[in-house]
Amino acid sequence: MTNLLKRLRNGATTLALAAVASVSFASQPLLAQTAETQAPAKATATTDISPAMWVVRDEDTTIYMFGTVHVLRPGLNWLKGDVKAAFDRADELVLEVIEPEDPAVVQGILMSKASNPQGTTLRSMLPDELRTKYETTLTGMNVPPAAFDQMKPWFAGITLTTLPLLMQGYDLNSGAEKVLTKAAKDVSKPLGQLETIEQQLDIFDSLNAEAQIEFLQVAVDGVPDVTKQIDDMVDAWGKADLVRLDRLLNEGFETYPGLYDAILTKRNANWVSWIQERMKKPGTVFMAVGAAHLVGKDSVQAQLAQTGIESERVAK
Repeated sequence: MTNLLKRLRNGATTLALAAVASVSFASQPLLAQTAETQAPAKATATTDISPAMWVVRDEDTTIYMFGTVHVLRPGLNWLKGDVKAAFDRADELVLEVIEPEDPAVVQGILMSKASNPQGTTLRSMLPDELRTKYETTLTGMNVPPAAFDQMKPWFAGITLTTLPLLMQGYDLNSGAEKVLTKAAKDVSKPLGQLETIEQQLDIFDSLNAEAQIEFLQVAVDGVPDVTKQIDDMVDAWGKADLVRLDRLLNEGFETYPGLYDAILTKRNANWVSWIQERMKKPGTVFMAVGAAHLVGKDSVQAQLAQTGIESERVAK
């Protein structure tokens, strides 16, 4: 594998994981059934891990910033120690997106964004070699090749990154946001969001057809390696190995012109503005966003520092 292709695959994996939080809300029954029938038995043992967390504060406001992974294997115990204490102290949990109670709402949003125009099928958009490999890959997962014909290539690319994880024991319900949301609801802790599902999906839907097909190509090529890549990423996340986490999440991301800024830099800048405004009000907030946003040169912390707001590492 060339270094360029490896970077492209890493970038595609990061892009797909960035969308799992919103797209997985509308997971199709076919995907869930396929994953369930082929996945190994879920883990029952508990493994303690310790992801990183940061805090910004002034005289009357505290905002904890916790990096998440949107889909995880069951049995990982991370809501403990400093992280649990911060969560318990918080008056509010703020996520990237709040999952609507009614799955039909998300399904409607997803279909409006991810559906091809009538008369256009996904496979008809693909060059012959990619179409053949795409069909072979789906067949190998016991998914009918026509399953996503009515969907745009970006959605198929995300699916082909997510489905292998589910088939290898990862669980959407074990993702950090799901765990935190349940914990908040159990104690009637208010929920807030930084974005809407529409805003997240628009990042992918704004890609032109050529870019979407390139993304799907990289996703198809990366299917055999994606679970190992995410295993490595989760290991670095759980050990708070920020240098390795940055490399695994962000290496190759900048090979997608415009998307690095759209997925990370610009969103991080928006969240910095949100933090600045929130700091004007008293209280304690537990802010949980994808781990990629809290590592690297364009992280939320780095951009906060540029505004004169310093963050402190509190969970190590």
